[in-house]
Amino acid sequence: MLWYIAKLVVLLPLIGLLAWGSLRLAKRLEGRLAQPEGTAGLRIIETRMLSPTVRLAVIAFHDREILVSASKHGLVRLAEAPARERADDAR
Repeated sequence: MLWYIAKLVVLLPLIGLLAWGSLRLAKRLEGRLAQPEGTAGLRIIETRMLSPTVRLAVIAFHDREILVSASKHGLVRLAEAPARERADDAR
C-alpha cells in the first residue's frame, strides 16, 4: 500500500507536467506548422483572441480582406474590404 501511494505521489505530478508541457508546445507551434503559402487564393493574415471562445481573423481571399469572428457557434463575416498591399508582396 505504501509503494502504491509513493508511485502516485511521484507519477501524478509528472503526468500533469507532461500534459501541461504538451499543451504549451502545441500552442507555440500552432502558427509555425501551418501550410506554406503558395499560389492559393486563401490566406489567413492575422488572428486575435477576444475571449477563450471567440477569435477574430482577417482572411485574404481573391484580392479581398474579410474580417470574420470564429466561435464554437460558427463563423460570422463582420466586414470586407479591398486587400492592402503587403510589404513582402511589394519586393
